[in-house]
Amino acid sequence: MKNILFFSFLLLITITSTVYAQRTLIGGPTFNNGVDTLGNNGERKVTLSGKTKYTDYKIISPINDTTYIDTTLTITKEYKFNFLRKDNFELLAFHNQGQTFNNLAYNFRNRKTSPSFGYRAKEFFYMDVDDINYYQVPTPTTEILYRTGMQQGQVLDALFTLNFSERMNFSVAYKGVRSLGQYRRSLVSLGNFRTTFRYETKEEQYTIRAHIATQDMFGQENGGLTDSALESFIANDPNFSQRSRLDVNLEDTENQFDATRFYIEHDFKLLSSKKDSIKKNTDFSNLKIGHRFLSENKTYKFIESSTSSFFGNAHTSSAINENVTNRYLSNQFYLEFNSKYVLGKFRAKADLKSVTHAYDSILNPNNPVSTRQLKADNLGFGADWRAQIKGFSLYADAGITPGNNTLSGNYLYAKASFKKDSLFTVSGNINIHSTAPNFNFLLHQSAYDNYNWENNFENIQTRNLGVNLESKWINASLDFTNIDNYTYFGSDNLPYQTSESIAYLKVKAWKEFRSGKFGLYNTLMYQNVSSGSSVFRVPDFVTRNTFYYKDYWFKGNPMQVMIGATFNYFTEYNANAYNPLLSDFTLQDTDKIGYPTLDLFFNAQVRRTRIYFKIDNALSNVSSKNYFSAPRHPYRDFVIRFGVVWNWFI
Repeated sequence: MKNILFFSFLLLITITSTVYAQRTLIGGPTFNNGVDTLGNNGERKVTLSGKTKYTDYKIISPINDTTYIDTTLTITKEYKFNFLRKDNFELLAFHNQGQTFNNLAYNFRNRKTSPSFGYRAKEFFYMDVDDINYYQVPTPTTEILYRTGMQQGQVLDALFTLNFSERMNFSVAYKGVRSLGQYRRSLVSLGNFRTTFRYETKEEQYTIRAHIATQDMFGQENGGLTDSALESFIANDPNFSQRSRLDVNLEDTENQFDATRFYIEHDFKLLSSKKDSIKKNTDFSNLKIGHRFLSENKTYKFIESSTSSFFGNAHTSSAINENVTNRYLSNQFYLEFNSKYVLGKFRAKADLKSVTHAYDSILNPNNPVSTRQLKADNLGFGADWRAQIKGFSLYADAGITPGNNTLSGNYLYAKASFKKDSLFTVSGNINIHSTAPNFNFLLHQSAYDNYNWENNFENIQTRNLGVNLESKWINASLDFTNIDNYTYFGSDNLPYQTSESIAYLKVKAWKEFRSGKFGLYNTLMYQNVSSGSSVFRVPDFVTRNTFYYKDYWFKGNPMQVMIGATFNYFTEYNANAYNPLLSDFTLQDTDKIGYPTLDLFFNAQVRRTRIYFKIDNALSNVSSKNYFSAPRHPYRDFVIRFGVVWNWFI
């Protein structure tokens, strides 16, 4: 909370001190509501005189896709009004904001050849390189998101960005949550700080963008309800309507995930583009050299004031403070050629990578492992190509990191899409990917005897085929994934690698129907695991249906409102159990979960401010107490929350 208040104070000072640093626009800024995507040929220059438009306030993604700052009130904004700022249709939240999620579905379009740190319960909130946006704005711009927490606490996501000149942008942002939760020992405190810089010279001879991100994720862990507390919850015992009265399995356990990252990408044109005097738009020579640098440090800590029988036998009864660190360093150099002779852009790249995954010492003398660290250095190679041929967009990307250590892997990704005016866009993609399992599958230490291992697992081999359709009639996607050497934590909390091939089908369709002031937005997902269902579990059906009313109120239309209800349902399945020591999920075969929920909302927009009122699980007081996020971890009860998103364009 102190960090949030300090950042808010610092942000106000920054706004005050920089508001006059930019040129005043003649006539002042004017804004229209809306959001769109700029194509390569639709790029506009920001004019520092005259009136500005909403299209001048740009968000630039890590892959250089450009969108506008969106101040509209839409149903998709309702779905994204959460701590992740993403539509979490395929996730099942735990009861408290900032706690983890269980998976209702999976996405296998990863192209990284380096294994992840692990501790996947924390990774939902981790902002990776691909999650950091850059900006270009004609005037200082601020966005504030505020949302009440569960019981005591709140959520804040604040962004401030400005252009010092037409070609130089700076931004600073902080997202944090501190929430007590309804159950004992469920306090969470998360923070994501990031600052970005972007600059390009005239004619884009030299461009650079960089960011710094520091992230911390702290959580108390209760291990779920005890057997007697679980019975009282399911029986709806009125003595335990105040959830903090229910007993939990752990009373002094917590974990902490910290990360820092520095990223820079810059390039220089060795040969500037030229124009043929006869064929005026022919761009026949454009050679660029570039460099990407990434330094990333992650640390995971598991802390207990005394050992507990919940995790089995331990070599000590005193306090536990287990600490593992992952350090990753990457230097990538690339040469990019843009020419009609390759029908687009071709890039060749080489990447020198180094990783160290280490404990400070051997933690358990009863079950020692042979090493306290994994270390690898590799040189990887790759190339990518993108082109636009009439209505077709083509993209291919391939990379290989040879060797026989944890950094070894390869991938091949290809995508083709076709757009027919405004009628439809259809695309298909294929991804063939090989990488080592997460580091906490390969090496893990603990004071608890059953949590020490060292494995030499094979690379996980993934093949994914995807098809997407966007049209005015329906939107749909299909993914078929085949996985060899799938790695998981078993019901005994130990890591395993199955010899059975996983065959996973996911089909999703969504469509919004409007009639006057009323709307209906339906999302339906079907999944099937035809092979490997004993270790890979998902529900067969997941659905979300929102019926809403939308209109302008009061004389002069000063306020737009959206009132509605969202029905969610997923079929029963053996959802994974949550293990707080691993901060990860394990298989279990005893409990099935699957249930409907109903959420109610009242949203409003006044100028560029959006106001949100929401009732989560509105029928929980009259429904059966069968709603869980994971075994022994109930989903949230009836709760009313308030939030606001506020944009300033100075």
